[in-house]
Amino acid sequence: MIMRIRQFFRAVRAHLTEKDGRYLSEHLSAEEQELFFAMHRADQYHALHVAYTAERLTEEQSIPVDQELLIRAALLHDVGRVKGDLDIWGKVFAVLAGTFCPEMSRKRAGEKTDGLSGRLARCLYVYYHHPELGAKKLRALGLLREAELAERHHLRERPEDAIELRLLRRADEMN
Repeated sequence: MIMRIRQFFRAVRAHLTEKDGRYLSEHLSAEEQELFFAMHRADQYHALHVAYTAERLTEEQSIPVDQELLIRAALLHDVGRVKGDLDIWGKVFAVLAGTFCPEMSRKRAGEKTDGLSGRLARCLYVYYHHPELGAKKLRALGLLREAELAERHHLRERPEDAIELRLLRRADEMN
């Protein structure tokens, strides 16, 4: 729970620097940046820090890693969450609902957005399904390997998982 509280305060204070902008330009095409900037600023901040952490982790590894794939996947792993679908308070709601009422929150998740109940259902839907939603967007751009990593980043680890997926999960958990 302490990690979630830290994440909340980071999200509230989230801002991107000029250095972050240069980093994005170095690693993402214009189309990829459109997906990145469609996310809420807190998610952009999170994704950047996942990428920075993943890059640091690759430097600590002595096994071969496709670092560019990993960085792109880290920057784009949450593009299934866009501004207006799951803002900071929506994520707080979804995390609490998923923690304290997991079965009910999964049943209530839906794509509708009309009225308060529709918006809350949409928050839950995006919270639970953002990996698949983001992977679909990445596949549309031809980013098949990045899509696979994004789609699997919340799934239980398997022995056959690529090292890039393992590092993405670890970096995501640390941020």
